[in-house]
Amino acid sequence: MTENGFRAEEIDTSRPHPARIYDYLLGGKNNYEVDREAGDRLAAAAPEVWSGVRANRDFLRRAVRHVVDSGIRQILDIGTGLPSSPNVHEIARELAPDVRVAYVDNDPIVNTYANVLLRGSAATSIALADLRDPRAVLDHPEVRQVIDFDQPVAVLLVAIVHFLTEAEQPERVVATLRDALPAGSFLVLSHATDDFADRSAASAVYDSATATLSLRSRDRIERFFDGFTLVEPGLTEVPFWRPDAPPPTRPGEIGYYGGVARKIG
Repeated sequence: MTENGFRAEEIDTSRPHPARIYDYLLGGKNNYEVDREAGDRLAAAAPEVWSGVRANRDFLRRAVRHVVDSGIRQILDIGTGLPSSPNVHEIARELAPDVRVAYVDNDPIVNTYANVLLRGSAATSIALADLRDPRAVLDHPEVRQVIDFDQPVAVLLVAIVHFLTEAEQPERVVATLRDALPAGSFLVLSHATDDFADRSAASAVYDSATATLSLRSRDRIERFFDGFTLVEPGLTEVPFWRPDAPPPTRPGEIGYYGGVARKIG
């Protein structure tokens, strides 16, 4: 058993993991050959993936700044992936040093790296948990250590819900998180789509990974925001959500939608 509460044999490096593929596509080094091979196959099937992951990361940065500017001082980042600077707590604390952040991921390797990064910070925690069991995420002691669900929280589901299959009831998962949040809380969500091109070959890359990829349409993704009120400009392609510089791509070139919404009541 490791100090983080899992056994070494639980770390599966024989199959690609979405967090490590994403790390590779972002230019990170915390990945394995199996992840790099999967990332290369993904890019061969959908060349825009290189710019897409960066556009998604930029969307995360702008969305975090928006919720902190709106008064949020607690962030629950589920499916955080491997640390990639600037991390969510770094972005948030540029605006408000008192922001508390709980990171959640189901990959023990992510947990290990994040624990090293966050060691010694009482206002930041990392929980080894799985979005498929949202109640366990909400009740995890590492989450409860920094998040007070009696006060508004921003929940980040960035590039993670598309790894939930229909059988795993993604609407139920998101609704469970929503129902735990008080008024004034936010949902930040981005999701891969095949609205603009046939991406069945790209999706198939994940068939051998630790989670499969479920691409969904804009209308379907918008349903995840039920019970929230989308802030302007609503659910858009991620480069066009409140850009702080001219978007580097044209509409339809990036296969991600993103949106930010507030729980009013």
